[in-house]
Amino acid sequence: MALKLNTLSSFASKKLPYSQSYRRSIIRIRSSPPVMMCSTLGAKTKDVVTHSMAPEKVEIFKSLETWAEHNILIHLKPVDKSWQPTDFLPESESSEGFYEQVKGLRERCKQLPAEYFVVLVGDMITEEALPTYQTMLNTLDGVRDETGASLTSWATWIRAWTAEENRHGDLLNKYLYLSGCVDMKQIERSIQYLIRSGMDPKFENNPYNGFIYTSFQERATFISHGNTARLAKEHGDMKLAQICGAIASDEKRHELAYTKIVEKLFEIDPDDAILALAGMMKKTIKMPAHLMYDGQNDKIFYHFSAVAQRLGVYTAKDYADILAFLIERWEVEKLMGLTSEGRKARDFVCGLPSRIRRLADKAQANMAKKACSTVPFSWVFGKDIRV
Repeated sequence: MALKLNTLSSFASKKLPYSQSYRRSIIRIRSSPPVMMCSTLGAKTKDVVTHSMAPEKVEIFKSLETWAEHNILIHLKPVDKSWQPTDFLPESESSEGFYEQVKGLRERCKQLPAEYFVVLVGDMITEEALPTYQTMLNTLDGVRDETGASLTSWATWIRAWTAEENRHGDLLNKYLYLSGCVDMKQIERSIQYLIRSGMDPKFENNPYNGFIYTSFQERATFISHGNTARLAKEHGDMKLAQICGAIASDEKRHELAYTKIVEKLFEIDPDDAILALAGMMKKTIKMPAHLMYDGQNDKIFYHFSAVAQRLGVYTAKDYADILAFLIERWEVEKLMGLTSEGRKARDFVCGLPSRIRRLADKAQANMAKKACSTVPFSWVFGKDIRV
């Protein structure tokens, strides 16, 4: 899920000391112009540091192979016990029943407003860019799949997680296609643009950063899919509510796995773990679909985010709540035995949720004073949607 958080950027200028290794790992990115969104080159980068993690840190993850097998892989479901998209869709093998079921699906979808479809489409496009996310995980030192079919616990997790996540975009895509309420050609173009552009999460490819990022993102998608389920139910589409709820349940299970990994890092290497968390939050968490483009509107990601914020699907408050949840989950406030830099990083992180909430409240108040504006979304046949 995506959310524009420019209003929260004021805390990013706060100076925070870093260890030498983390000072080297800060990525300075110059954003690409809009035209680059449709280029195979993606975003231009400058002074990007990669693979600077010390060998002894890589060894930490090698030493956790057995732990990951017994503590992380348990959060995967066997394929024969996993739901599949066809479990929620009209039964195509029965032609007569299929047409009746599609007719019923379309009748239910007529009750959903166009702005809801904007958010649902944005969620689906984000899910469909899964190849990019697997690629990102496979850049992480010490855990990547070195052969494409490695039997290490980390590689097994990455592939199996990808396989489970793949059902999400597949299911939403088919449902939206059958609904008749969206412009599938424009949506398909948006998916292709996004996968071509990739993503730039703005952190170096070490697993401290990577697993903090995925912990945050899985929590965010759990919240957003849960809210699209709630709204579908309110509008009377119980099947769509069931679909979004099933996806949210998967995201929650994946969140448990990723947060457990970071919890382990705080246990065995608290100083670098808190420095990584502080570094990630200092730059703010970059949403995975931030290079979204539909071939027409180079600000569609921000407009989609604004609609999600207005409908309460994913908000600045959620961003703050996720951070507060992770701080409590990892018992960050209780960390002991830290270096001076570690203590400063801990205090910085623990003070952020309240600061973000204040900034979000201020931004919300300012938005309430502004006149309403609308933007045409190609995904819903150019209808004007309030942002």
